Amino acid sequence: MRRASIYYKDHLAGTLTETDDGEYVFHYDEAYIKAYPAAFITFTMPVRSKPYNDKRLFPFFEGLIPEGWLLDIASKSWKINTNDRMALLLACCQNCIGAVSVQPIPQEND
Repeated sequence: MRRASIYYKDHLAGTLTETDDGEYVFHYDEAYIKAYPAAFITFTMPVRSKPYNDKRLFPFFEGLIPEGWLLDIASKSWKINTNDRMALLLACCQNCIGAVSVQPIPQEND
């Protein structure tokens, strides 16, 4: 399972998880919901307590991943398969242009 903290304007907005089954879950942080109920990270994912689930990486997060020649450079530099979208998101989107950033949460050893 891979996880990332999602920040919006330097505030922890929520957590994105790729489960061991390959599904994706985004859950807004409770403190963020209380403090910023109208500050959604994307129009398609308004602030709410109920998590968002999908079998594919959410389009908003997909859009943060580089494309074209920049994707090729990132993929080769970090030796990441271009089809491993979560790995690319974790590697490339820690300091994105814009209000959202993705900070990897280290995996715990079981």
